[in-house]
Amino acid sequence: MSARDFLVELGTEELPPKALNTLGEAFLAGIEKGLKSAGLNYGHVRYYAAPRRLAVLIEQLEEQQADRTQNLDGPPVQAAFDKDGNPTQAALGFAKKCGVELSQIDQSGPKLKFSQSIPGQAAAGLLPAIVETSLNELPIPKRMRWGARKTEFVRPSQWLVMLFGDEVIDCEILAQQAGRVSRGHRFHANHEVRISAPANYAEDLRSAYVIADFAERRAQIAARVDQLAAEQQGTAIVPPALLDEVSALVEWPVPLVCSFEEHFLEVPQEALITTMQDNQKYFCLLDANGKLLPRFITVANVESKDPAQIISGNEKVVRPRLTDAEFFFKQDKKQKLESFNQRLANVVFQAQLGSVYDKAQRVSALAGFIAQRIGGDATRAARAGILCKCDLASEMVGEFPEMQGIAGYYYAKHDGEAEDVALALNEQYMPRGAGAELPSTLTGAAVALADKLDTLVGIFGIGMLPTGSKDPYALRRAALGVLRILIEKQLDLDLVEAVGFAIGQFGDKIKADGLAPQVQDFIFDRLRARYEDEGVEVAVYQAVRAVSPTSPLDFDQRVQAVQAFRALPQAAALAAANKRVSNLLSKAEGQVATSVEAHHFDNPSEFALNAAIQQAEHAVQPLAAARQYNLALSQLANLREPVDAFFEAVLVNAEDPAVRANRYALLAKLRGLFLGVADISVLG
Repeated sequence: MSARDFLVELGTEELPPKALNTLGEAFLAGIEKGLKSAGLNYGHVRYYAAPRRLAVLIEQLEEQQADRTQNLDGPPVQAAFDKDGNPTQAALGFAKKCGVELSQIDQSGPKLKFSQSIPGQAAAGLLPAIVETSLNELPIPKRMRWGARKTEFVRPSQWLVMLFGDEVIDCEILAQQAGRVSRGHRFHANHEVRISAPANYAEDLRSAYVIADFAERRAQIAARVDQLAAEQQGTAIVPPALLDEVSALVEWPVPLVCSFEEHFLEVPQEALITTMQDNQKYFCLLDANGKLLPRFITVANVESKDPAQIISGNEKVVRPRLTDAEFFFKQDKKQKLESFNQRLANVVFQAQLGSVYDKAQRVSALAGFIAQRIGGDATRAARAGILCKCDLASEMVGEFPEMQGIAGYYYAKHDGEAEDVALALNEQYMPRGAGAELPSTLTGAAVALADKLDTLVGIFGIGMLPTGSKDPYALRRAALGVLRILIEKQLDLDLVEAVGFAIGQFGDKIKADGLAPQVQDFIFDRLRARYEDEGVEVAVYQAVRAVSPTSPLDFDQRVQAVQAFRALPQAAALAAANKRVSNLLSKAEGQVATSVEAHHFDNPSEFALNAAIQQAEHAVQPLAAARQYNLALSQLANLREPVDAFFEAVLVNAEDPAVRANRYALLAKLRGLFLGVADISVLG
């Protein structure tokens, strides 16, 4: 079947830069979906996305649908006619559905049948509806109208190109009549551009100063920015999201190096970088030591004959923003960081839980408590805790919210606070997201843990539990942060103790009944998803959860040991045996004895199992106490043979009550050995 290339380009006013690439991908996906639904085969596909256009190129698109046969089954013949042979409503309804007379329906089989041959339609007639449907389904949160038209799109449409081979598809979409004329760069080539053929689309536009391919523009900008940065003996900061946005703002990218006065470098570089990236879309430069250079790169949308004018203009625009940052920084430094707590005493953290200053006081006490238990300095942790929210009341953070914590670090250093105290003011917010950086100091870890546990306890204590996707206080993220800090930094903290201390800080502001186990369960529940992501089976997590370790680090060490144990050849049999023992003990009458009496043994396998258990106790208990769980479970794996032999030779529920009780006591000792690590009966 013959095929031709197909091109569609919708020209618009400037599209939203942060959404441009997504719109291009969705436009292509929608057209592909329509072509597949229509049964039209095609070759290679690609999309183009530039500030004023979205386009899709489909290579070797079939000109015609294939003919197809449609077979429809109707009601049984018995139900289609009455006893006199007259058609029933079922038969008449089926004929109407098929669009034919009943006489044209096949009545020879057990059911009525109708077959018809449907000729394939020409692709040219199907394409307008496919394109329009794709445009209507684009992920556009808010559409707009323009002029007196009722059509809606993300931006006003300006032109439409639809070519199928050399043929223009005759249609109107979004109030634009399709043709073969596009438009060039708004300044360099502000005129119509005739598209000679779909395959020539990109080159025809390139001659009019438009690089239509988003990925090409992005790569070109990245390469040129790196080159210019190297010429300035620096390295460019190129966040992927910023590179995407800049690529969506220009049709003909021309990166240029600009500069600013060096005295601005006295301001925290994070503030300068934030304002230049977020407000001006500039790429900042760092030297070999990671310090900000008084240079930045802007990406112009024109190839100017006098680039100095563009450079000068950008330097004039950025200067007031840097001056603002400098002013706020100098104003904040006129008073001690701690004095900002006076303002925070009047700022509500949560109506039932008091002010932000109240929270800082609680975090201070809890951070000192935690620091003592993780090997940190309690005094410095408490000091960092009382300062941890101060910068929220500063002018700098008021203007640049992203500076919270970072501004506190600089102000604390200015006040002469200890390095780890200053660092903790920023590290309290770590990790800021999945896989993000963790606190580098024990003081920072203590404050980060205290801040998160205080929020968890407080919000749970007033009954504002997260539900479904609603989690306004980010409690799930806080719980995951607690777990990551303790496990990945190998910090041993008893959460039962820490949560209990945190609850005590609130006094009568919260309901404490049943709160501690509720918070602990919420935190440990987060581990399940963490381990699933790491490829650890749910049963392994449940085996450890069953013995309720109170330290996340201890929990993790047990999980890793049980995961390794599962790979041993003895694991399955021992898990099954533990499950059997668990079931037997759950049915035991009265209290199971704590000691085993050898004189009640009447089978060699009992003596053998008892000896093996005594030997295992001697070897395993010190290992479990030292949290060498891998070695402990390796030792316990040696019990497989005596356990198997015991269950083959011995009836646990013996008729003699003394013998039966003694066997229960023996099995309880066996189970207790494993429960020192995990409940491996869950694995069975």
